[in-house]
Amino acid sequence: MTGTDYYIPAALMIAAMSVKLPGLWRDRGSPTTPAFVVILATSAAGFAFAAPPTVEAVNGAAGVPNISALIVYCILSIFSCASLVLLMHWRGGLPGVVRRHTRMWMAATAVIMLVFCVLFALSDTPVERPRDLDTYYANSPYIREMITLYLSAHTATTLTVITMCWVWIRELRAGWTRWVLVALMAGYTMSLGFAILKGIAVGARWAGTDRWDWLSTDAAPPFAGLGALITTVACFISEYGPPIGDRWRAWLSYRHMKPLWHALEPWGGAVAPLRMSWFTGIEVLEIQRATDIRDRLLRLSPHLNSARLESAHRLAAALEGPEREIALIEAEAEEIYDALATAPVGAGWSVESLQDTSTPLPPSAVPLTGANRLAELSQAFATLCETRASATAGRSR
Repeated sequence: MTGTDYYIPAALMIAAMSVKLPGLWRDRGSPTTPAFVVILATSAAGFAFAAPPTVEAVNGAAGVPNISALIVYCILSIFSCASLVLLMHWRGGLPGVVRRHTRMWMAATAVIMLVFCVLFALSDTPVERPRDLDTYYANSPYIREMITLYLSAHTATTLTVITMCWVWIRELRAGWTRWVLVALMAGYTMSLGFAILKGIAVGARWAGTDRWDWLSTDAAPPFAGLGALITTVACFISEYGPPIGDRWRAWLSYRHMKPLWHALEPWGGAVAPLRMSWFTGIEVLEIQRATDIRDRLLRLSPHLNSARLESAHRLAAALEGPEREIALIEAEAEEIYDALATAPVGAGWSVESLQDTSTPLPPSAVPLTGANRLAELSQAFATLCETRASATAGRSR
């Protein structure tokens, strides 16, 4: 990475930050959204101020050689602190403990930044080094201590974030939170690689050789850029992952309900179905299709064999877990299939028949709760139709 290459991850960070900014006002009471924005803002600023063209411009404007290094170190220290604060508030816990740990990290960061300023003021760095300040001044008094403190603090913070993510990931089986944590852990692992490569190059200078300077100037910056990219992906996952997942599940449910919805179409009654545009949200379309199925099942209910359904429910009650649900759904699908195959459309149905308390509705005739259950019922019904059709075709040969 040389010159303007630093501005690419900075632009990515700014784009991700623009996505999170609207949530600042909406979720102003939540500490996680501001922490995310601070992470993205400091990451973007770190790359922008670390770019050699910016380094030269800042040093020239301030009239102090290498003052941009102090600015970058302070920015990245705030970045590390915000990362820890985000994870602590994200995971939660006792409010008092979370507040105490947050204040502790913020105070420690403020102290480190103050030490940076003192050490830089005491140091003598007359030669401007836009790309290799870490190695060039590795043995200079005071600036050497500032570089060492920065790399040590960055490494410690990064290891802490990775450990917190790993411990939390092991407690989660699935979900968007797990994917965000995986992405964050990968991003901070790249950041750890950045610090390790820088540390090796500085340590080599302490040993009296400059053969490893390329680790700091050439190898380390791409690790930081990749870490920033992965962190951006994590932020986008946290912002858009859950709503996209909800819409995807709604679309699958809507699609899976089609076989049963189509088969029950003749039992739709005299009321014309509600017409909706495809611009309507998929969640609304899913609810409407589920409502149609429930209404049509109510009209079909007088032709269902309630005694056989109740027997199937008693047998299924002896099962446990998923097997019980599967048995119930298959029994209901079979009764719906038989009723559709034998009952003339509309025959024997009336509002009064549904209100007749002497013949209670069988369990499957009552509107089922949850569109996912209807989607499973529809899939079981479609499978049964295929099985019966194959059996009929085999007998006719």
